Amino acid sequence: MKPNLRCSILKGMALLAIITQLPLAQAQTKPPQETDEQKQARMAWWTEARFGMFIHWGLYAQAARHEWVKNRERITDADYQKYFEVFNPDLYNPREWARVARQAGMRYFVITTKHHEGFCLWDSKVTDYKATKTPYGKDLIKPMVEAFRAEGLRVGFYYSLIDWHHPDYPPDRVHPMRDNKAFREKAKNRDMRKYVDYMEKQLRELLTQFGPVDCLFLDFSFPGNDGKGRDDWQSERLLRVIRELQPKCIINDRLDLLDQPGGWDFRTPEQFMPRGWVTVDGKRVPWETCQTFSGSWGYHRDETTWTSVEQLVVMLIETVSKGGNLLLNVGPTARGTFDQRALDRLNGIGQWMRFHSRSLYGCTAAPNEFKKPDHCLLTYNPKTRRLYLHVLVWPMGKLHLDGFAGKIKYAQLLNDASEVRFAAQKGAWMDDRQASADTLTLDLPVQKPAVTVPVIELFLKP
Repeated sequence: MKPNLRCSILKGMALLAIITQLPLAQAQTKPPQETDEQKQARMAWWTEARFGMFIHWGLYAQAARHEWVKNRERITDADYQKYFEVFNPDLYNPREWARVARQAGMRYFVITTKHHEGFCLWDSKVTDYKATKTPYGKDLIKPMVEAFRAEGLRVGFYYSLIDWHHPDYPPDRVHPMRDNKAFREKAKNRDMRKYVDYMEKQLRELLTQFGPVDCLFLDFSFPGNDGKGRDDWQSERLLRVIRELQPKCIINDRLDLLDQPGGWDFRTPEQFMPRGWVTVDGKRVPWETCQTFSGSWGYHRDETTWTSVEQLVVMLIETVSKGGNLLLNVGPTARGTFDQRALDRLNGIGQWMRFHSRSLYGCTAAPNEFKKPDHCLLTYNPKTRRLYLHVLVWPMGKLHLDGFAGKIKYAQLLNDASEVRFAAQKGAWMDDRQASADTLTLDLPVQKPAVTVPVIELFLKP
């Protein structure tokens, strides 16, 4: 063998040996890439579904005053331990939860497997801070996954990057003990790398023990002064584990990898409604707004600012009209039930969805040529070529649609499939002006249909 060739082989073998001994995150720094078409295909079920249930459940349900109660009230681990020692959701029936979600029209669910408090709902092998070590003594996630799958819903896991209980998690600006100097001093040598190892092990459990995981909601990065971002979480390392174990899984945008190709699948505006379709660098992107019935994600006994069924239905419609998904949250009680306020609203949404769901499933924003009238919202199904006019304020017999004349072949109320007659009304008076040549006027009943939000289904001409 020639000396130069032998030297090259030896160098190559040495490099290979080094690489194989490195953690995966160091040996390969970038997650696998996919084309736009591949991503759209992977996310097709999610885009079709449009409506999901978020579930925030943990020890904070016993405090019943917000899921951030440990943070807000600066509660120490020792004082918070009382919730762990009495946790016993004896009325927990995930089949009932799943049935309620399906009847409300939801197509997927996302459960907080571990929230910021660090408590795990499954039987994790790397901690004792879990449901199986409480008086309840059983895994809460497995029966939940099985129940929701049996009702036809897709499975989503929320996993908190933050952990206020773990002994290796360094305190920061959102930690309950952030203002406690003695705690800060005692915790100054905590090793974030060990905590990331812990997170990876838990993610591997979640992604290998419960079958297909359709979506993953990681929460959350807060880089900057006294914060934590991608370098702290080793975000690319965690992302790679997820992509390898569950390549079809849809991942949210909170790993602080917004500038990385493949670093996220959808944006997550929280507790507010975007003005329009969410964009990144001028390009429309998949998005999902997560919302609560009130101001709290976890069960809050004394919260009184609950939205109405009508407000929630309008929120759902508006989200889809802007090309997004709605993830609506329920905070179960410490006994494992949905409280009556939540059930009343989910039932109300379900009654409306029974007759109007096809105005949302598989729908998106209307083509630009169709402008919504005042007090209305438009959705559009590109496969069936039907527009859905959601009428938020019922008019007195006539509804004028500028730009629709000559484009509609049939119209009906969606709740009962009763015909809505229409005609072009060139020259007719409309408010303080005359109708133009492209105005279509719908002839509506004077009395509003007995539904939360009436919907008119418009069949487009070929």
